[in-house]
Amino acid sequence: MVVVFSSNGDWWLAKSLVSGKEGYIPSTYTTRLDTLEEERHVLYSNLWFFKNLSRKETERLLLAPGNKPGAFLIRESETTKGYYKNNQKVAIKSLKEGSMPAEAFLEEANLMKQMQHSKLVQLYAVVTKDPILIVTEFMVNGSLLDFLQTDEGHRLQLPKLIDMSAQIAEGMAYIEMKHYIHRDLRAANILVSETLTCKIADFGLARIIETEYTAQEGAKFPIKWTAPEAINYGTFSIKSDVWSFGVLLTEIVTYGRIPYPGMTNPEVIRNLDKNYRMPCPDGCPIELYDIILKCWQERPEDRPTFEYLQVTLEDFYISTERQYEMQP
Repeated sequence: MVVVFSSNGDWWLAKSLVSGKEGYIPSTYTTRLDTLEEERHVLYSNLWFFKNLSRKETERLLLAPGNKPGAFLIRESETTKGYYKNNQKVAIKSLKEGSMPAEAFLEEANLMKQMQHSKLVQLYAVVTKDPILIVTEFMVNGSLLDFLQTDEGHRLQLPKLIDMSAQIAEGMAYIEMKHYIHRDLRAANILVSETLTCKIADFGLARIIETEYTAQEGAKFPIKWTAPEAINYGTFSIKSDVWSFGVLLTEIVTYGRIPYPGMTNPEVIRNLDKNYRMPCPDGCPIELYDIILKCWQERPEDRPTFEYLQVTLEDFYISTERQYEMQP
């Protein structure tokens, strides 16, 4: 990469020697190289900033011919990968400009600090000065939603899907015990490790509660995962998380299918007001659908606890695994 234009500023315009594309790079990451092959000095950097670049495009550029081992680039994102003590891979979540107040971002970090459990994403460090960062453990398989839609995810058999469901219920049982609510429980906010351990992430909407929490006027929620009382009245409790968990179970058993397929958010709201419930997904055992329906009881107090859901799913996993082992 060569620098096209430099100044005393922090960002210099550079051009890739491989793709020919131009972009801005941090001047602090450039260094002058003297080589036998070149008759003049050039500025070289193995770090290139792309403002609008998808993950797939990023991977394509990095795998392009001519890139040296260790080459990498930066794209605008809320979460990036880095290294912590002893070269441990970590996820670095940054405060994206205009996304939320710095106080709310640090409040999420403080909440993660208090919540320590094997089924919750672990917090390693917080940077409180600009740029504000949250450093957490890195989950190699990304979100559960994305993983379920991969070839590896599609190869998972029912017992493993139930095992993952039980793991999430275990993490939520801990949150329940701590008198917190998550408020954004869905497959996109569950991360998957290399060993297929599921951990709950994204505590940006989480709150500590006594019994229930009323959201501020104008707050936005993921409608298809949100309980009716939360949609209609902005009232959240651990029981509204249970409702969301039921929707999450449909995501798992359908390998990441969007809930209420074919329905818009307004249609979902109207149908829920008429006591509509999603039908049993194809391939979903009736025993699992019964658990899902328990999560969707109209009255929040009639919905099960996460402790109950954890135990029930663990028992169901054991019995289902035995059935699969007995098959020829």
